[in-house]
Amino acid sequence: MSVSGWSGAHWSDHVARHAHTRPDGVALRFEGASTTWAELDRRVRALAGGLHARGVRQGDRVAVLMTNRPEFVETVVAANLLGAIAVPVNFRLSAAEAAYIVADSGARMLVADGGLAPLAAAVRSMGDLEPACLVTGESPIDAERYEAVLAEGAEPPSVPVGERDTALIMYTSGTTGRPKGAMLSHLNLLMQSFTLVRAWRLFGDDEVNLCASPLFHIGAIGSVAPMLMVGATTVIMPSGQFDAAATLGLIEAERVTSAFLVPAQWQVLCAEPSAPHRARSLRTISWGAAPATVTLLERMAEVFPHAANVAVFGQTEMSPVTCALEAADALRKIGSVGRPVATVAARIVDAAMKDVAPGEVGEIVYRGPSTMSGYWNAPEATAEAFEGGWFHSGDLVRADEEGFLYVVDRKKDMIISGGENIYCAEVENVLAAHPDVAEVAVVGVPHEKWGETPLAVIVPAAGRRAPTAPELAGWCRDRLASYKKPTAVAVVAELPRNASGKVLKHELRAAHSG
Repeated sequence: MSVSGWSGAHWSDHVARHAHTRPDGVALRFEGASTTWAELDRRVRALAGGLHARGVRQGDRVAVLMTNRPEFVETVVAANLLGAIAVPVNFRLSAAEAAYIVADSGARMLVADGGLAPLAAAVRSMGDLEPACLVTGESPIDAERYEAVLAEGAEPPSVPVGERDTALIMYTSGTTGRPKGAMLSHLNLLMQSFTLVRAWRLFGDDEVNLCASPLFHIGAIGSVAPMLMVGATTVIMPSGQFDAAATLGLIEAERVTSAFLVPAQWQVLCAEPSAPHRARSLRTISWGAAPATVTLLERMAEVFPHAANVAVFGQTEMSPVTCALEAADALRKIGSVGRPVATVAARIVDAAMKDVAPGEVGEIVYRGPSTMSGYWNAPEATAEAFEGGWFHSGDLVRADEEGFLYVVDRKKDMIISGGENIYCAEVENVLAAHPDVAEVAVVGVPHEKWGETPLAVIVPAAGRRAPTAPELAGWCRDRLASYKKPTAVAVVAELPRNASGKVLKHELRAAHSG
């Protein structure tokens, strides 16, 4: 149990410890500016004191609506210092989607950055209970200023926070189309730290990690956690369109030693002629969140021959990493997601929860200290996820004779586009409401840049013309995040179904993936 000091294993304890032992060491780098451990500790404590003065108490939820920036990390750590729960919100969502998360979590406070102030205002106006709001920088909306709250210098109370207390609620969409909030504890995040310290070989005193993914993703927060634990530097890349030249410039200038990118980003980076010369500081390169092709992995080995290539696989509910493919096996086991990490027990089971034989396909289920405690306010979904005493991933996999795992299908028909998770049911719910659509099924189809993108297979309403892809994009504009919109439309007379009426999506994928 942590008691406002350095004895615990929470990231607020890590920050305080490093502020004491190496106050001038660099914790965060952003747009050329440094935040030392002493500064980070001071700002976290001041923000925690300000949040407490505004009514935030242990167990309360603090929604974080920000692009990538140091204040995101400060807010999460400050909320946890009070025993409150941070709720990262995807800023790419529509106002209605973001408002659902804020309302479902019952957030007492919303902390946003100035550039997202209009979205924050829309989110606050849509809920029954309007949360208090802090905004960084200049803002056109009526909200308290983040820096003004820090300037008050209020001292936070000493709050005992248990290792199994919830630190984060990370919302991840489900097959019903409504997001579910995975409750991750301080222990879960500690186990994630241990996992990545081992997988990425974070053993030096000069480790510098590039955080290029959106901080509202568990993959990004999960990569910050071990850096806070070991006292390494995190370089936060600003949100925006990925640019190879800018990324390489950042890696070179900051002497980055480890970086996690999705395959689409590595593809862009590998195509940059200067990459081999400008990324010599990299010791570990890592990928995940979407499949990588054999061609890309071979190209990564050519461009970054001095760096260990490590694949990581998992999901939000597992904090997230469950499997890792070490550098030594990167090319030998191309297509594999590796083997379960030391902090995870895994089984491959059939529908009756019996283990399948090596080489046979089954669902991978997990146990371990990185497993979420459940879904927020969703006891039925939690019970279903933990049926049989193991967490059901929804991933169908097979294991080879050496125990390396290969994902062969996604039980929940999830689409991964450029590292973003897209759930078919959510998109189908929006498209089905279009007046010209009688029936619709959404599947992922291959895409050269993004890995895969959504295809809408539509049965037009009687006497109506099927909407085109641009028309559907317009329909989705205020209803779905941009990356979830279908990029193509196929029109059919009827959807293929089995005897029970279920749409046979594997047939749709086969018919439209050519």
